[in-house]
Amino acid sequence: MAEKKKGLIRRFFGAIWAVYKGFRSTVLNIIFILFVILIGSAIFSGGDKVEVAKTSALYLNLRGDLVEEKRFVDPFAAIMNESLGGQEETPEVLVRDVVAVINHAAKDNRIQAMVMDLSGLGGASLDKMLAVGKAIENFKESGKKVFAYGAFFAQNQYFLASYADQISLEPMGAVILEGYGSYPMFYKSALEKLKVNTHVFRVGTYKSAVEPFTRDDMSPEAKEANIAWLNELWLQYKEQVAGRRGFALDNFDETFASLYAKVAAAEGDLSKYALDNKLVDSIQTREEFRRSLIAVVGKNDKNTYNHVTFGDYSKLVLPAKQFDNPMTEKVAVVVARGMIIDGTAKAGTIGGDSTAALLRRARHDDKVKAVVLRIDSGGGSAFASEVIGQEITLLREAGKPVIASMGAVAASGGYWIAAPANEIWAAPTTITGSIGIFGLMHTLEDAMKTLGLNVDGVGTTELAGVSAGLPLFKGLTDPMKDLMQLMIERGYTEFLTMVGKNRNMSIEAVDKVAQGRVWTGRMAQEFGLVDKLGTFDDAVARAAEMAGLSQYDVKVIQQELSPTEQLFVDMFGAAQAKGWVPSFGQSMQNRALRQLSQQVQQDFVLMNQFNDPNGIYSYCLSCQIH
Repeated sequence: MAEKKKGLIRRFFGAIWAVYKGFRSTVLNIIFILFVILIGSAIFSGGDKVEVAKTSALYLNLRGDLVEEKRFVDPFAAIMNESLGGQEETPEVLVRDVVAVINHAAKDNRIQAMVMDLSGLGGASLDKMLAVGKAIENFKESGKKVFAYGAFFAQNQYFLASYADQISLEPMGAVILEGYGSYPMFYKSALEKLKVNTHVFRVGTYKSAVEPFTRDDMSPEAKEANIAWLNELWLQYKEQVAGRRGFALDNFDETFASLYAKVAAAEGDLSKYALDNKLVDSIQTREEFRRSLIAVVGKNDKNTYNHVTFGDYSKLVLPAKQFDNPMTEKVAVVVARGMIIDGTAKAGTIGGDSTAALLRRARHDDKVKAVVLRIDSGGGSAFASEVIGQEITLLREAGKPVIASMGAVAASGGYWIAAPANEIWAAPTTITGSIGIFGLMHTLEDAMKTLGLNVDGVGTTELAGVSAGLPLFKGLTDPMKDLMQLMIERGYTEFLTMVGKNRNMSIEAVDKVAQGRVWTGRMAQEFGLVDKLGTFDDAVARAAEMAGLSQYDVKVIQQELSPTEQLFVDMFGAAQAKGWVPSFGQSMQNRALRQLSQQVQQDFVLMNQFNDPNGIYSYCLSCQIH
């Protein structure tokens, strides 16, 4: 039977649809081709060349937190967030990048001075700022001047500013140094109002990591332990700054009465108060500061002093990618930053399996002769910590010495992964120790009753339903609690035994300085928990010495981006650098409310990351300072 012929109207609209589809396909293909050409041009073109005047200043305008390792951020999401007006909540700057840029500038004859703009500097521990400060001192030793200028210097910003030859403050500016404190948020009453029951199992008089969920205030034991290391940290801050600024320790105002008296003497003028108390060298307007720098390095076509920003100069001196020389022997560096969790994790969090894999790469790399494990962690999963510790032991058995280099924090699980190393190096300001174990579980049996909900059924044993989460809804029985406490006590004994074995100490000696107590690096060395005080560079040099290396390269072993992630970085990163990714404005948020929401979010994200298969943790919550 012959096929029925389509009607005229149907053929007419069919022809229109075919034309439309063809037109749409052509347009989309053209747009795609243009997009590929655009991005390809961004990737493969030489780009806008950074020009450095014959006499210029390095404008050290740091933006973000100083860190050992940048946390992983999805490259596509980051580019889209920025183009749509969003801002990275906590931008980060690698300490080693800052040090490398300053050291290169010290040898660059075009760079005659450095100007520190620290208004964008966020979080920074003393050990990281000391590393940057050492580079600044190296810069000054080359005969070049360093200037710091700003409207307001917060505590971290002022610590770095104190390295400058001259600190200048704006007429309505201020310098406020408030000291260190530890002020976690407490949730006990809030959880009770929600009828959430908290069950705690722990060992250690000073193990206070669970207190925010079991108390409404800091315990006397936690206050006693925390004030000891906070005072030590504050003393080191004062000694460093006072030594560079040339005034006595009592020049720091630690009471409102003292601060009021001095500000009153300056007639309420905070900039004059800073000048009178030798915190700054001069009070200058921005134009006055610009003119003073023009006299040093000359004037550019924008009517300001010749300078190159940190970001632009970084493009000149820092390689876009790390290239490995296959001929040289190596000291490998593995960074362990963040909370320790079971399994794999992206950079910025320590996954037991993923960090162990990095160490294993070092073990199987014949060119790697020694390893430095750089730790900046308050701990986490005890199981994951042990997985990492086992890999360190295997490195040593393979004849490759391992140096644990402690950064800002290497406490609880952070100390666990350090203990198996051949030697432990710490900064005097490192926060370490907190050797203790705890278990934490929340149950909802009372909330279930209030909501009129119930879970019921039968099982072949008393254990049935435990792995499915039945205790969350039914609560913990006394036998469950006894079993959990027994496991925690066993975990603490294993922690003490492991530390004692690796540190050549008796279990009793370890227990005496354990119990969850937190120490500074200097204190920890006195107790035998740390071998040497020194910088990261000192640790690298010691690793090379132990391996018998006189000539070597330092190789950072880190997680690699997937091919798709790397493609997005290459494509959109290059296009963004050229300004080809559009921006649609930025929104402002209330700073205080943002900090509050971030604190609550941080605490509960932290609890959500507690994924130890046995529910046993070694974590130091009080190691966070403000």
